[in-house]
Amino acid sequence: MTELKILFAASEVTPFAKTGGLADVAGSLPDALALLGHRVITVMPYYRSVREGSFNLKLYDKSLSVPFKGCHLDAGIHTVGLKRNTQAYFIERDEFFDRSGLYGTPRGDYFDNPERFIFFSRSVIELTKLIGFQPDIIHCHDWQTSLIPVYLKSLYADDPVLTRSKSVFTIHNLAYQGVFPAEMMRVSELPLELFVMKGLEYYGKMNFMKGGIVFSDAITTVSEKYAQEIQTPEFGYGLEGVLRERRAQVHGILNGVDYQSWNPKTDPHIAANFDSRNLSGKKACKQDLAKIYGLKGTSGVPIIGIVSRLADQKGFDILAEAMDELLKLDLHLVLLGTGDAKYEKQFDALGKKHAGRLGVKIAFDNVLAHKIEAGSDMFLMPSKYEPCGLNQMYSLKYGTIPIVRATGGLDDTIQKFDSRTGEGNGFKFTDYSSNALLAEVNRALELYGDSSNWLTLVRNAMRMDFSWKRSALKYEGIYRQLSDSL
Repeated sequence: MTELKILFAASEVTPFAKTGGLADVAGSLPDALALLGHRVITVMPYYRSVREGSFNLKLYDKSLSVPFKGCHLDAGIHTVGLKRNTQAYFIERDEFFDRSGLYGTPRGDYFDNPERFIFFSRSVIELTKLIGFQPDIIHCHDWQTSLIPVYLKSLYADDPVLTRSKSVFTIHNLAYQGVFPAEMMRVSELPLELFVMKGLEYYGKMNFMKGGIVFSDAITTVSEKYAQEIQTPEFGYGLEGVLRERRAQVHGILNGVDYQSWNPKTDPHIAANFDSRNLSGKKACKQDLAKIYGLKGTSGVPIIGIVSRLADQKGFDILAEAMDELLKLDLHLVLLGTGDAKYEKQFDALGKKHAGRLGVKIAFDNVLAHKIEAGSDMFLMPSKYEPCGLNQMYSLKYGTIPIVRATGGLDDTIQKFDSRTGEGNGFKFTDYSSNALLAEVNRALELYGDSSNWLTLVRNAMRMDFSWKRSALKYEGIYRQLSDSL
């Protein structure tokens, strides 16, 4: 099989900068594709957090000249070699990227985000020519890079370096579309005839994500269920009609898990290591977690863990409604996360009121997240919508049984356990309500009291494999279909 040249364009990439699952995909999928024999480079902005990190970047010996608002702006390039001969490039322009946050501050988004990512998108394309990388595939992610497919089909359509390049656009979360005033069309320098209903126009404004959907050669989402959901009014956020028109090009591919980082057998962050054949270490992890959160009387009582952004999307409205009843049950709860101020305040107060049974830490803490996955007995994810979700897959590997709502990637990855057949890997409810959430938690508690069936369920969960290899093969299939169509 011939080697493909693939360029990943993303606004965040682990380990360099992260706000969500997009960074995990952009950090892990290139490595998995390189394992399949492809040449992959990744391009992202040179944020302040990258500058201040210990990444051993090198300044490239040439700078970019990027067309922008009728003139050209210079941009520095930094680079570093990654695993398996993959390479990362960083676009430096301090006026756009030397800031405390990636997209904004706690007070809100940066006012010039459209200009920032128009500039970044043009930089990505110009970089291919400067470094002599002629990509077969340019893989773009979310609204921040969604104009790249538009540029490829318009301003760069006749560029000899890019004539063979096909674009893939991945939607990680359709709720965030990059909708800006119409004047951004002039800033982008895209042909004004593209500002129509069949193009970038959206109720009189410019919709960046719509551009990626309309002009890319293939569209992917991060789970099969989410690919279906976004074509409905409930989850389409106004773009369901556009997606239905392109449904033949829409593919759902579940995100993978980095098992080098998330594996209880080797995890350096947890109190004791364990695997499905020897679960004794999980007991030590539970004791450690109980001590950290000051829980009392955890012997024989399950701990339910939550690591999440505190927001309606993640189900915190129905969780808040259910808290009084949940705390009447024979269980302990631990929560880690940050998010909407109203939920931070509400759950922090609940944690103080119910100290010893409910542990709450309003923070981002990667080490503690690992300890929660390892030390909890169950993991709760009652999301209103969830394009993919990763924590339920982490939980399975740690023998921590997910309790999820049947949406997006949660529905794709979790199968209800059937005690009669011994099949299944978790608990799942359909209705988006506090009553449905409570009923499913009660079912989980009932099975927890059946030690034989519970052990079967735990071992089922730990045998699940959601490694990146399977997902990478599916992406490779799409890439090859596009490159073979030339």
